[in-house]
Amino acid sequence: MTQMLASSSSEPRPRGGHPPLRQLFARHKLLAMVLALALIWLFFWHQTNGSFLRPNSISNLLLQMSVTGMLACGMVLVIIAGEIDLSVGSLLGLLGGLVAILTVNLGWNTWLSVAVVLAAGAALGLVNGCLTTRLRVPSFIVGLGGMLAYRGLLQLSTDSVTIAPVPDDLGAIAQAFVPPALSWLLAALIIALACGLTLARRRRHRRLGLAVTPRWLDALRIGAIAATAAGFVLVLNRANGVPLPVLILLALLGVFSWIATQTVFGRHVYAVGGNVEASRLSGVNVQRVKLMVFMLMGLMCAFAGIVTTARSAAGSPSAGVGGELDAIAACFIGGTSMRGGSGTVYGALIGALVMASLDNGMQQMNVDTSWQMIVKGAVLVLAVWIDVATRPERA
Repeated sequence: MTQMLASSSSEPRPRGGHPPLRQLFARHKLLAMVLALALIWLFFWHQTNGSFLRPNSISNLLLQMSVTGMLACGMVLVIIAGEIDLSVGSLLGLLGGLVAILTVNLGWNTWLSVAVVLAAGAALGLVNGCLTTRLRVPSFIVGLGGMLAYRGLLQLSTDSVTIAPVPDDLGAIAQAFVPPALSWLLAALIIALACGLTLARRRRHRRLGLAVTPRWLDALRIGAIAATAAGFVLVLNRANGVPLPVLILLALLGVFSWIATQTVFGRHVYAVGGNVEASRLSGVNVQRVKLMVFMLMGLMCAFAGIVTTARSAAGSPSAGVGGELDAIAACFIGGTSMRGGSGTVYGALIGALVMASLDNGMQQMNVDTSWQMIVKGAVLVLAVWIDVATRPERA
């Protein structure tokens, strides 16, 4: 049965050889995304006379993408599992409104309110999952219904008015910065963790008799991580420091990457998205896997809703409008396959950074809102086309 799952979820063999460009994109999607992001930054740096890459601008850019990144962390698992969730923008708004109602209208303690909202997000995610798995309503329809229902609940609970101001300790979640010394300590811990995981992987491969990555390649990878971490901290410390939501997002990136790549549950998510029937015959509890990914999606909506409310210092009935489109676009731009069974968490976050870079850069250039929407739509279509074009043809 295990062999059946492995063979069914693997990529089909192509009929013939791929052109060099297709091979390049298929094998090095992450490199291609980073190169595209660098070109976008270079273009906006030139068009804004260098202001786009100033420390304060980069800090604002990362803060801007943190909400989309949180949604993308959950959405990438949903899409890999072969489902979709269109309700995340409205659910973000509802949960953000809930934390404002609890702290402002009802006078609850901020951290108790945050805990309740996180639990509510996970519960509502489970509701979406139950409707999809137990009642067998297509996830597209569940998400579409949730988009309308959650938005209506938000407007009903807030009387369609903004709830403000939120307590200072809630606002600090999005407006606080990590002290410079602590930022350097965290960068050092990230580099040390990368070294430790690399050594552990090499030892495990030797013990199991598997092929071991060349030392120079591991050294190059660790060097890239170290340079990125150091440059990240150096640039942000020239502004006000690392924004707390960005630090939260990096922590979520680590947790979700570990779930996706190092746990049995993560392997089951990929297997279910690759071939549901083969997964079921191999003993995978498909319903439970899909319930869990929807629950994690609801939890990420809670994180994003809390940060949105904290950043604006108010609960708004219009919060999260269009958030589902940004999250889905970030996943597709980041290399997640629309067919399911393929994608990475860090790729989705790079996609979120691409989306935020386009927004931020075009705003600095004073590009009309209509053209901003056209450009983002074109980028999304291009990303999906690249996924289709680089996929092996089925026999």
